[in-house]
Amino acid sequence: MSSPTIAATGTWTAAGTLPSPAAWYGRHDGAVLLTGGTDKVLVIGGADGSATAAGRTAVYDAAAKTWTAAAAMQVTRRLYTATVLDGGSVLVAGGITGSRQFPSPGLNTVELYDPAQDAWTTAAPMKHARWGHSAVLVGGKVLVAGGFAVRSGQSELALAGAELYDPVAKTWTEVGPMTDPRGGHAAVLLKNGKVLVTGGAVPVGKGTDTDLAYCELYDPAQKTWSVTGSMTAARAGHQATALDGGAAVLVTGGRAPGGRGDGTFDPFSRAAAELYDQATGTWSPVDDLPGGRVHHRAVALGPDQALVVGGTGDVHDDAGYESAAIFDRATKKWTTAGGLATGRWAFAAVALSGGRAMVAGGVARSGAAAASAGAEELTGTAEIFATAATP
Repeated sequence: MSSPTIAATGTWTAAGTLPSPAAWYGRHDGAVLLTGGTDKVLVIGGADGSATAAGRTAVYDAAAKTWTAAAAMQVTRRLYTATVLDGGSVLVAGGITGSRQFPSPGLNTVELYDPAQDAWTTAAPMKHARWGHSAVLVGGKVLVAGGFAVRSGQSELALAGAELYDPVAKTWTEVGPMTDPRGGHAAVLLKNGKVLVTGGAVPVGKGTDTDLAYCELYDPAQKTWSVTGSMTAARAGHQATALDGGAAVLVTGGRAPGGRGDGTFDPFSRAAAELYDQATGTWSPVDDLPGGRVHHRAVALGPDQALVVGGTGDVHDDAGYESAAIFDRATKKWTTAGGLATGRWAFAAVALSGGRAMVAGGVARSGAAAASAGAEELTGTAEIFATAATP
C-alpha cells in the first residue's frame, strides 16, 4: 500500500543568485532587511567554503528581483552581529577575521553601513573583542552580550559581559554582566521591552563545551540581568523566534545532545520545541518539530506563526535539509511547508513583507565528500517563501 500524500503549505520561488556564495554559522549574522518601505535585503560577509572570513556584501531588491554587489566591509568577518538602527544604517560588530578557526583575539572593531551612500564607515570599537555573541536593538540602542574570546593560545573563553551602543553619542558603555557566561546563544526583544537570552554554550576544555538550558532577562531601565525560567532542554545552535510582538518566544532545534542519562548516545539534532511565556517567565513544550535540526533558520511569518527551514541533523553536518515547517501559536501545532529547491544549512534568512521569507546561500553539503575537495560545498542560490494566501 502506498503512503498517503501530505499536502504542503506555501511554495518557494527562485530569487536569483548571490554575487558570491557564503555561509553563516551564528545566531545573529547573515542578512538584514533594510528600512525604507521596500523589500531590500543586505547580505553581509560570512565564510567561504574553507572557513575564511569574507568582507563581500550584496543587496537583493525584491521589487526588481535582482542582486547587486554592494560595498565591501573594511574588515572581513564571520560570527559577527548585524543590527539595523532606527535611522536605517546597519551596525556590524565583532566576529572573527582571517582563515584560522579561532584567531586571537577576535574582533572588537565595529562598522556602520549607510544604504543611501552604499558605504561603510568605522564606528567606535566595543570594549571587548568577541564572536558568537548576541545583539538586539532595545530602546534605540544596541545591546551586545556574551560571546567567545581567546583565553590562551587556541583555548576559548565564554564571556558574561555586556555593553550598549548609543547611535547618538556614538559610544559604547558597559552594563551589568549576564548571570552566566555563554556564547552561541540567541537573544530576542520581548513585548515588555526586556531582552530574553536563551541557551548557548560554555567551553569546559580544549575543543569541548557544554550546552546550557539557562535563560535570563536584561532590564533596560536598570541595565541589569536576572534569571528567568530555564528551557526543558540544553541547547546551542538553536533558533529563538519572537511571536505576538515578543509576548511569546518559540525555540527550535539545536545540536546533537550527546550522552543521555540512560547511557545511550543521540547522534542527531534536537526535534523538541518549546514556547516561552513572557507573562509567567516559564517554558512549556509544544509538538516536536518535524525532524530535528541544527544550523537552521526560523523567521516570523506574522504575529502568531513561525517558519522553520533547512538545517542539518547528521552528527557530521552533512547534507542540507530541504524541508520546512510552519508553527502556529494558537494551536501549538506544526504544518508541513513546501520544501526548498536546494537543501542548505548555515545560511542567511530574513522575513519580508506580506508574510513572506527569504533564504540565501549556506552549505549545501559537507562531510567526507566535500572535505576531500578541501572545502564545504556552498550554494549561492536564494529562494522566497510565500503561503498560498499570499499574492
